[in-house]
Amino acid sequence: MTGYARSRFGPAWADVDHNGCDTRNDVLNRDLTDKRWRTGTHGCVVVEGNLADPYSGTSIRFTKANADAVQIDHVVALGDAWQTGAAAWSDDRRTRFANDPLDLLAVDGPLNEAKGDADAASWLPPNHSARCAYVARQIAVKRKWGLWVTPAERDAMAKVLASCPATALPQADRKTAPPVRSGPFT
Repeated sequence: MTGYARSRFGPAWADVDHNGCDTRNDVLNRDLTDKRWRTGTHGCVVVEGNLADPYSGTSIRFTKANADAVQIDHVVALGDAWQTGAAAWSDDRRTRFANDPLDLLAVDGPLNEAKGDADAASWLPPNHSARCAYVARQIAVKRKWGLWVTPAERDAMAKVLASCPATALPQADRKTAPPVRSGPFT
């Protein structure tokens, strides 16, 4: 983690797609149901909604008053990305990575904090039925951005995917995708 700092990935929740809505609210709008928005934000700033949390398997009510109950997880944590290739990237590329919808999920806040910068070898969602999709998303993100996988991480991913060999990788957004480099899982 030498040289790592969250600030090396740009300002938190930038509007990298230039739609007038920051990335946090883009993800809340994508992942929550029964949403209500702050007046005057044109359906951007979510003030409440329901989350079917993939990590816990429970339903969580999101409100601005208790915003930490639902957090936005970097499925491939920024610290993990730093250690597996992002340290050599430009500031612009790190900012695009930190705001890539493929790498982001609205999840239970305390579980996101417990995960920290862990990779699949160190942390998996406690909801076993979410593990295949979680690992497939990590692989898709690492492939899209050309990040490498440690041997322990590869083994953990392979163990999870052995129970669900038909799981497809989520699709990357071609607008933000950097060139794909060959590497693990490509």
